[in-house]
Amino acid sequence: MHFADRLNAAVKRVGTPICVGIDPRPEDLPPEFLDKFPGDRPGVAESLRVFGDGVVDVVAPLVPIVKFQAAFYEAYGPEGFAALHATAQYAQGKGLLVLIDGKRNDIGSTADAYARAYLGKVPVGESFEPSWNADGLTVNPYLGSDGITPFVKVAAREGKGLYALVRTSNASAGEFQDLIADGKAIYQHVAQRLAQWAEPYRGASGYSLLGAVVGATYPDQLAELRATLPGIPFLVPGYGTQGGSSKDVAPAFDTDGLGAIINNSRGLTYAYSRPAARAKYGAEWQAAIEGAVHEMIADLAENTNAGKLRTPTAE
Repeated sequence: MHFADRLNAAVKRVGTPICVGIDPRPEDLPPEFLDKFPGDRPGVAESLRVFGDGVVDVVAPLVPIVKFQAAFYEAYGPEGFAALHATAQYAQGKGLLVLIDGKRNDIGSTADAYARAYLGKVPVGESFEPSWNADGLTVNPYLGSDGITPFVKVAAREGKGLYALVRTSNASAGEFQDLIADGKAIYQHVAQRLAQWAEPYRGASGYSLLGAVVGATYPDQLAELRATLPGIPFLVPGYGTQGGSSKDVAPAFDTDGLGAIINNSRGLTYAYSRPAARAKYGAEWQAAIEGAVHEMIADLAENTNAGKLRTPTAE
């Protein structure tokens, strides 16, 4: 099934477009959580796996998709990678779509190898087997068509999705993305080319398998890009801890409340660290995460078209 169609179906099923970002940092885990594991690298990696699984247990009934930031797992080497793979598989087993945030990019056969690693299959003996088997992957488009086409081909073949960086949420994004070339900002050129790449790969929902990463911290550009990129699914980081609000992300949606997933990482998975959450939930860190997800669901429903997704079965 086409990635965008699967994602839209999942969003409609749960009635919210929230993407929970799982970015585990040992120093930010719940109090005394690390004490339960050996104090070596394998032990820390195991704590990341157990924490990630615990987050998945909470959010699986509530949201359609989770996003794993690969860097926080890569930091702990092979054991960290194993933890990422295990929790990603666990999340899929719970019915969630899984997006790996690795911002991969290269050209030719190397790009094809990245694509097959995360989205496709690799030759093993006389058969082909999936390695990561993610549902989607973030990619960097700044090597041009040579760096995107191999990913798109694999994603199309395997029913997977891609999100290319267009207008990112970080403070220094404008250092390059806002530079003017031939009368337009660089991010506008990227968006224009992205639309061309994405057009042949639309699903029954009208949305392409190739989407755009557009930050909530630049709401004017977000609104502009939504208007100029119909049929391009958005991954919107920057809500919550980075300062983006529900009103900032509102332009990302189409009239039916589809077309975008809103990522929240620290604001959800570390909700237990907020004083108000500690006062309300005490040491019940999973309850704090669940409460934060419900708060975000309500916020998006009240202030964006995502409210149209809230059917009686999704309440």
